[in-house]
Amino acid sequence: MHASIRKVTFRYVIAIAAIVGVTLFYRRVFHVNPTTVALSFLVLVLLVSANWGFRLASIIAIIATAAFNFFFLPPVGTFTIADPQNWIALAAFLVTAVVASDLAERARRQAEQADQRRLEVERLYAFSQSLLTNQNVLELRNAIPGVVTSVFGLPGASLLVEGKETIYRSSPDVRFDAGTLRATIARGEPTAIDGVSYVPLRMGVRTTGALAIVEATLSRETMEAVGSLIGIALERAHAVEEVTKTRASQENERLRSALLDSVTHEFRTPLTSIKASVTSLLSPFDLDAAQRNDLLTVINEEADRLNRLVGEAAEMAQLDAGMLGLEKQPTDIQELVEAAVEGKSYLQNHSVETKIAPNLPKVSLDHTRIREVLGHLLENAAKYSEPGTPIRITASIERNMLAISVADQGPGIDPMEQSLIFDKFYRGRNQRYTASGTGMGLAICKVIVEAHGGTLGVVSQLGQGSVFTFTLPLR
Repeated sequence: MHASIRKVTFRYVIAIAAIVGVTLFYRRVFHVNPTTVALSFLVLVLLVSANWGFRLASIIAIIATAAFNFFFLPPVGTFTIADPQNWIALAAFLVTAVVASDLAERARRQAEQADQRRLEVERLYAFSQSLLTNQNVLELRNAIPGVVTSVFGLPGASLLVEGKETIYRSSPDVRFDAGTLRATIARGEPTAIDGVSYVPLRMGVRTTGALAIVEATLSRETMEAVGSLIGIALERAHAVEEVTKTRASQENERLRSALLDSVTHEFRTPLTSIKASVTSLLSPFDLDAAQRNDLLTVINEEADRLNRLVGEAAEMAQLDAGMLGLEKQPTDIQELVEAAVEGKSYLQNHSVETKIAPNLPKVSLDHTRIREVLGHLLENAAKYSEPGTPIRITASIERNMLAISVADQGPGIDPMEQSLIFDKFYRGRNQRYTASGTGMGLAICKVIVEAHGGTLGVVSQLGQGSVFTFTLPLR
C-alpha cells in the first residue's frame, strides 16, 4: 500500500517537474511563439498518458493549460486573456490534450491486454504440454493442481473429478469450499466466491469435474480453456490406460496361446518316445540286451529333453520377474569358449572353429550365465545347419567392448523376422515345424546379455547363414 502511494507521488512529481522545466526553458533560455509551447506541452501530456495512464495525464493537461495561459498568452503573468482568439486556442489545447490522453491511454491499455493475452496463450501451451507428459490417470489427477499453480503463478488450486470423493490439492492448506466445488460440477458454470474461482472441467458438452483456483488473475476465457484442457487430458489418460490394459490382455492371451502351442508340440514328442519305449519294454515280446539298452537310452535322452524344456520355461519366468542375479568374476575368454563347446552332443556332427584374439583381458562376467548364452547360440547353429558344416566362434575387442560371435552356414533368417526372433516363443516360419524348440532360447540369451550391460544382435542372409554377436563391457 505504502509502496503504491510512493509510486504515484513520484510520478506526479516527475510530471509537474517536466512542466516546470519546459516553462523555464521557453521563458528564459529559448524564446518561441505560443504554438511551439502548446505543442511541447501536448507532447508531454501524451508521454504521461502513454506511460502512466489517463487520470494523471488529465491532471497534467489542466496544469499545462494553466501554465500556458499564465506564462505565454498575453497579458503574461495573469490568467486573464486579452485576445478572444487566445480563448479558442486555449480551449483547443485543453480539448486536444484530454482527447489525445484518452487515445493514448486506450492504446496503452490495448497493448497491455494484448501482452496479457499473449502471456496467457503461452502459459496455456506450457500447461497443455505439461498435461501430455503424464498418461497415468491417478498420477495426473495428483499433479494437475500443482501444475496449474506453477504454470500460471497462482497461490493454490484444488481438483475434484466427477464420481470421486477425493479432492486433489496443490498444498494441504489451500483455501476453497468443497460444497461449491461439487455444485460447480452439477451446474456446469464457472463462479467466483471469496476470491476463489470455480471452473468446470469440460469434455465437449459433458462436465467431468471442477477446479478451484485461489486469487485467479486469469480471464474467464483462459480459465474455461484451462478447464477444457484438464478435461481432455483426464479423458485422454483414461483412454490410454484402457488401451494399455486391452493391449496387455491381448499380449497375455497371445503369449498364453504361443506357450500352449509350444508346450503342446515340444512336450508331446519326448512323451510319445518315452511312452513307445516303455510300451515296448513292457510288451510280451522277448527283447535282447541291445534292444533293451536302445529303448532305455531313448527314455533317458527324452527325459533329459523334457527336463531341459521345463527348466527353460522356469528360467524364462524367473527372468520375466526380474529375479536374475549375476555372480560376476574376472573370466578368461578362451576358457569360457572351451567350456561352452566341450562335451556337447549337439555338436558331434559339426566342426567348431574358434578364433580368439590374442591378449584378450579377463572380463568381469557371470561365467555360468554367459556359458549358457554360448550354449544356446551353438545349439541353434547346430540345429539349423546341415551336418558336416562348420560353426565358427570369434572373440575380439570392438569399440571398448568384448564381442563374441557364433557363425553358421544354415538357411539364414528372413529380414522381416530378424527383429522378432528374440521375442519369447517366436520361431521362424520355415523352422517351427521342422526343428525342435520352444522359442525361448534367444529370449533368455537377450535378457542375460542385457543384464550384463551388453547387446545381442544378428546379421543374416538367406541361403548364406547367420552370425549372432553379443557384446559385453570390458569392466
